Amino acid sequence: MSYDVLVIGGGPAGLSASINVRARGRSALVVSNPLEENPLWRAEKVDNYLGLPGLSGAEMLAAMRRHAEQAGVEFLAGKVLNAVQMPDAWYVSVGPDMYNARAVVLAAGVARGKKFAGEAELLGRGVSYCATCDGMLYRGKPVAVVGYTDTARQEAEFLQKIGCSVTYFDRPKQCEIRGDGRVESVTCDGRTIPAEGVFILRPTMAPTELFPGLAVEQGYVTVDRRMATNLPGLFAAGDCTGGPLQVSKAAGDGLIAGQSAAAWAAAQERREKQS
Repeated sequence: MSYDVLVIGGGPAGLSASINVRARGRSALVVSNPLEENPLWRAEKVDNYLGLPGLSGAEMLAAMRRHAEQAGVEFLAGKVLNAVQMPDAWYVSVGPDMYNARAVVLAAGVARGKKFAGEAELLGRGVSYCATCDGMLYRGKPVAVVGYTDTARQEAEFLQKIGCSVTYFDRPKQCEIRGDGRVESVTCDGRTIPAEGVFILRPTMAPTELFPGLAVEQGYVTVDRRMATNLPGLFAAGDCTGGPLQVSKAAGDGLIAGQSAAAWAAAQERREKQS
């Protein structure tokens, strides 16, 4: 599927960006986790959003989502696993599927949690971030699912249904993955099991993991006044660009990023027609 702009993240920044993309007549796809996994959802009351004091975070997010739906924004529940820039577009994999867009807005919030010991070294050698993508490789084998999302148990059940022997770790505080060239075992919170695959399911990935070469400073994505990053056609908005980590700031960032991404997509379309 092709879009003018693909937005990663369905919080205030991402929804604001998508609405402003649609306001300029461009197609927009928002890829995000369920609303309930957004940190704002758990806020009992938001008192500092101009003109709308006293709403709960859940009420505010639901209203923003309805606004985006009414604007014609398309939504996809899932996790972006990879993004590659080609001369004509960005190609983004969501689970086993591929989407392309002329521009991308990164609005996935702040990645929380450090990598586990052994995770980076064994990535692609037993460590995976997507059960539906890689599960069949481990059919009939022992695997561990390390879940930090509300949908992680569903992915564990999927692995079980296709014949994996699954051990589920629910939001462990510490894990270590061991193996000589490939995953052989995993230890979480003091419990060790043999495993040939480890599926680590976090709400979001660090921006530099999705976009190699992306400029960051003190862990936050570096942007200019147009919310443009150092990678052509990639814009960023919201908490991932730094503080203050507030809804108002995120929505404003999203507005600018959405307008900039729509303008980039329009210019890219003109270049395509001229070539």
